[in-house]
Amino acid sequence: MKIQLSDHFSYKKLLKFTLPSIVMMVFSSIYGVVDGFFVSNFAGEAEFKAVNFIMPVIMLLGAIGFMFGAGGSALISKTLGEGDKKKANGVFSFVTYTSIAVGIIFAILGIVFIRPVAIMLGAGAMLENCVIYGTIILCAMPFFMLQMEFQSFFVTAEKPQTGLYVTILAGVANMVLDALFIGLFRWGIAGAAFATALSQVIGGLVPIIYFLRKKNNSLLRLEKPLLDFKALLKVCTNGSSELMTNVSLSVIGILFNFQLLKYAGEEGDGVAANGVLMYVGFIFISIFIGYSIGIAPIVGYHYGAKNTDELKGLRKKSMIIILAFSIAMFLLGEGLAEPLSRLFVGYNETILEMTIRGFRLYSFCFLIVGFNIFGSAFFTALGNGLVSAILSFLRLFLFQAVTVIVMPLFMDLDGIWLSSTGSEIMAIITTFIFIFALKKKYDY
Repeated sequence: MKIQLSDHFSYKKLLKFTLPSIVMMVFSSIYGVVDGFFVSNFAGEAEFKAVNFIMPVIMLLGAIGFMFGAGGSALISKTLGEGDKKKANGVFSFVTYTSIAVGIIFAILGIVFIRPVAIMLGAGAMLENCVIYGTIILCAMPFFMLQMEFQSFFVTAEKPQTGLYVTILAGVANMVLDALFIGLFRWGIAGAAFATALSQVIGGLVPIIYFLRKKNNSLLRLEKPLLDFKALLKVCTNGSSELMTNVSLSVIGILFNFQLLKYAGEEGDGVAANGVLMYVGFIFISIFIGYSIGIAPIVGYHYGAKNTDELKGLRKKSMIIILAFSIAMFLLGEGLAEPLSRLFVGYNETILEMTIRGFRLYSFCFLIVGFNIFGSAFFTALGNGLVSAILSFLRLFLFQAVTVIVMPLFMDLDGIWLSSTGSEIMAIITTFIFIFALKKKYDY
């Protein structure tokens, strides 16, 4: 039986509706892991370090796709809840076409400045590999941004399964092309970049074709855009927390690399170890992100329809579900630290030992991070982009910057691995203060 946004959600129905988004995010992270595996084991250690060094810059440029997706999803689902489907489709089309134009501009700027930026960040011996990988990936930037935002739009359109299928298609393409370009053809870091870029083209183009079809039976369809710049501004403000999240992650990623070069050696062993943590750690964190993506349109719909009892139920049920996920993720992280680390850097005993210890310390953040991710997404869905942005800025930029700079002064390299947990502890206190402070305003 089809689940609709207007339904009453029990635990079973809530998990069933959000499961495609969870699986979609997990699968996206897994094919990123496969990408890293091929680069590390077939392209080489130097190439693996370069990819992890330049990736924060690429993600920084692509962050706007998350903003359009989360902010657009919140406004569109609220508009659907108010019963105005024509306006919802007009805004959906306007946001999609705008993101394509922005993606093209960012791709051009990125390609022009990739070399001087890499030099400025201290790429050193990694420079040429950084430029090769970054230039190829940036050619697919418009499609990458579309891929990110359609993860949210498919859920809003009540087609989370279709979004999952598209993600699987793009992911399988990336894995097959990795094996072909890196493993068989031995194209090295260029092969890795081409495989990822082509998979992003698939992930961004297929949804465009789907939503343009006349036989599209979802809630949303690409048609003549509604040139509502006020609505576009609302989308940007609503999604500013997701933009802030990804911008902060990129900036902090750059700061992490700087600290790792300082505390773990300029040869980049720490950068390689952190790359493994980021690849594998994102699989765990993607469960919380997927759940938040899946529940956001439900929250937005019931907020627009003024179903306060349902809002209260969604908040309470989500807290219990996230608690269960958090405990499971922590136990898995501790138990799988060694085999997962060995999968990537088993060829280098020094990096392997560093990675295993780093992952076991980093895993403590899994106990907390889910609540913070949900809190930010919850306020975005309620249309309060300001609070959501504040939470994201504090958690992923200010708190993380402070901990990654200060904690190594007292704990050396361990302080870097534990800095994420330190920032999440400060963030969860802030998140719950806002949740309880605004409880009366939104009646959840």
